[in-house]
Amino acid sequence: MSVRDALRILTIGNSFTDSLTACFPQVTASAGCGLRLDRANFGGCELRRHWSYIEAEESLEDCRIYQGGSRKLRQILAAEPWDVVTIQQASHESWRPETFQPYADRIAAYVRRHAPGAELVIQQTWSYRSDDPRLLPGGEWGITQEEMHCRLTENYRRLARELGVRMIPTGNAVQLARRAQGALAFQAYPLELLQTLRWPDLPPQAGAIVGRCFWERDTAGHWQLRRDLIHLNCRGQYLQACVWFAFLFERPVEEITWVPENLDVDDAAFLRNVAAAAVAGRESL
Repeated sequence: MSVRDALRILTIGNSFTDSLTACFPQVTASAGCGLRLDRANFGGCELRRHWSYIEAEESLEDCRIYQGGSRKLRQILAAEPWDVVTIQQASHESWRPETFQPYADRIAAYVRRHAPGAELVIQQTWSYRSDDPRLLPGGEWGITQEEMHCRLTENYRRLARELGVRMIPTGNAVQLARRAQGALAFQAYPLELLQTLRWPDLPPQAGAIVGRCFWERDTAGHWQLRRDLIHLNCRGQYLQACVWFAFLFERPVEEITWVPENLDVDDAAFLRNVAAAAVAGRESL
């Protein structure tokens, strides 16, 4: 194993890499490793939209879109000797194979031109929580959570072969954690339940890796039940951080000593084991 002590990582992605900020710095620091993490992300940003931003910046001298409009992407790529630059598809298009190309090829070539010393890596995103309306019977997409996972996995693996790069198996880790929990895994509840809840009650969410339900006041001051069924919750953020650490630093998860305050130590150990299994390419613990 070729271990690394420090890495400079730039993500060209969306909220599915923004979630790294929750745990990744603490995870790497607890293992005694150095991390410089910078982001060129936009929420929900697809590969095609990233490429449209790059084209706009390259065609107009004064056009700066990335990092709050402060810099062009090529300036960010040239600013430091990045060790790793990551790309990924937006989650809502990840299961559709026709959405990846030609944009991924063009972005990859652009990264290699402006950051030739960096390793280009893909992050595999994950399937949504099973109570997402698009994945329920009769839903808009007509697929289940498992089908979403299988399709996006096939797409990312194909893309990794086409670009000749490695894939960070975050999505595999999420799905492995779901399967490994068995009867303790999150179970979708009847949607009718939502109509019966009153603040501060929430639907059952035990075992979830992705998603959270929460109450939020609307503009009139009334409590409204909100559901985020696509982003990683605290457990998922810790799992993602452990996967990135094991994959990119090429170090064993046993070196990670930090556990978030709102995670049980046994659960954290389970998630670290899942991360190790996913990075090793295992399909079970």
